[in-house]
Amino acid sequence: MKTIIKEITDKTEKEAIAREILNGLPEWFGMPESTEEYIRDSQDKPFLACFVNDEAVGFVVLNAASRDCAEILVMGIKKEYHRNGIGAALNQAYEAMAGKLGYTYSQVKTVQMGRYKEYDITNKFYLAMGYKELECFPTLWDEWNPCQIYVKYLGA
Repeated sequence: MKTIIKEITDKTEKEAIAREILNGLPEWFGMPESTEEYIRDSQDKPFLACFVNDEAVGFVVLNAASRDCAEILVMGIKKEYHRNGIGAALNQAYEAMAGKLGYTYSQVKTVQMGRYKEYDITNKFYLAMGYKELECFPTLWDEWNPCQIYVKYLGA
């Protein structure tokens, strides 16, 4: 499978890609208000998309958490493309972009391991990408979704 990852700068294209992919992932993005917020917030941030045969199959959005730390604001891959290396390729491209933008660290927030099968898959993905547990905030989002923060050193 030949994949191409490219930066998307057009806000309308970002919205269309994010909307299509996130709406196809209700196990992870099942709260419409939250999903709309991700779509809206993605439009003004660095946005990478992965294409297979001109079809957008995944994306990742970089957010500035601080002067030194980038954050994966949101990442989504169409279900039929899970376990094909697309997430790893997007993560690698995201980390390269973060480094070029001068970030030394990256972080990502997700639901704590052991709560939901789908989020356990997400946690295992980030751990496989070299992220380390930083801290869990039990009530940052709500008591049913304890916020786990992972961090990764990207280098100087």
